[in-house]
Amino acid sequence: MAAAKQTVLSHHRLLDNAPSEALVEALSIETSAQCRFQFTAPFREAISAEDAVTNFWSPLRKSFSPLQRRPDIFFAGYNHINDEPGVWVASMGHLLGLFDQPFLGMRPTRQSTMLRYAEFNHVVDGKITESTIFLDVLNLMAQVHAEALPSSTAATIVTPGPRTHDGLLYAGQAASEGQKTLKLFLRMIDRLLAEDVHTTNTDLSLDWTDDMIWWGPGGIGAPYTQGRYLEQHCVPFEEGLKWGDFFGHRTEFAEGHYGGFFGWPTFDVTSLGGYIGLAPKSEKKATMRVVDLYRREGDKIAENWNFIDHLHFLEQLGVDLIARQRLLTGLD
Repeated sequence: MAAAKQTVLSHHRLLDNAPSEALVEALSIETSAQCRFQFTAPFREAISAEDAVTNFWSPLRKSFSPLQRRPDIFFAGYNHINDEPGVWVASMGHLLGLFDQPFLGMRPTRQSTMLRYAEFNHVVDGKITESTIFLDVLNLMAQVHAEALPSSTAATIVTPGPRTHDGLLYAGQAASEGQKTLKLFLRMIDRLLAEDVHTTNTDLSLDWTDDMIWWGPGGIGAPYTQGRYLEQHCVPFEEGLKWGDFFGHRTEFAEGHYGGFFGWPTFDVTSLGGYIGLAPKSEKKATMRVVDLYRREGDKIAENWNFIDHLHFLEQLGVDLIARQRLLTGLD
């Protein structure tokens, strides 16, 4: 796994240090010619480094400059779901930039701005063959007080890294610790799905610390403690959405006290109306793309960083939040 980590770290350095005119070349060095690039809405998937730069990196760099990567979590592991070759490397943190140009209809603040991200890279034979980036656009909208975003149920803040400040696992970890982390969050997921996604105090007490915190995406926020997690996320989620089918995850892996997964998509739901103040009632099943990263403390989950591609979810229900924002501001 050490070699895969070095490949991804090199990839980040090349991309972060490249001038705008050299982004395509920088993105091509550590990625394979057939690399699949996936980005959360409103950005589309890309089939080449040039396409990825045009679609995602150039607009981002244009609005936020200079762009500085500030990772809080970095770990690697083998995919638990199947025996595919290669290693998965997860990275999570913020992209810091001066918000000087309009972005997705949002008014520039000319201030330091933190864009929350999670990234998963699949490294096979020394090359990145699949790269998926989740960008929490709704968290950004909350930071800059975007007109189209209603208030969230929990606090939407610049999300910190682990309380223990030990999330950057550049060195290898004991395999037994990673197995403990993997088994814990898989047990928690199995328990949740067995109850048809109905969270109870008993469920939480079995798998989570009393002072747990769920660092959720924009639109929901970050509820702290089991009680507020139930009140400010679980209840609104479970009352606003009818559970459908679970499609599984693209990858599940852990290293040391950290682990997680993402799905593309993860599951589908039917909107009962009112979820995050934006989802209308609909008979249509809409899919959700989800990331969950965990920090284990002893035999319980202490922290959970969650990303939901809310823009993609809302688009399926006929709600184009970015178009609304652009209409309100006349920007972009």
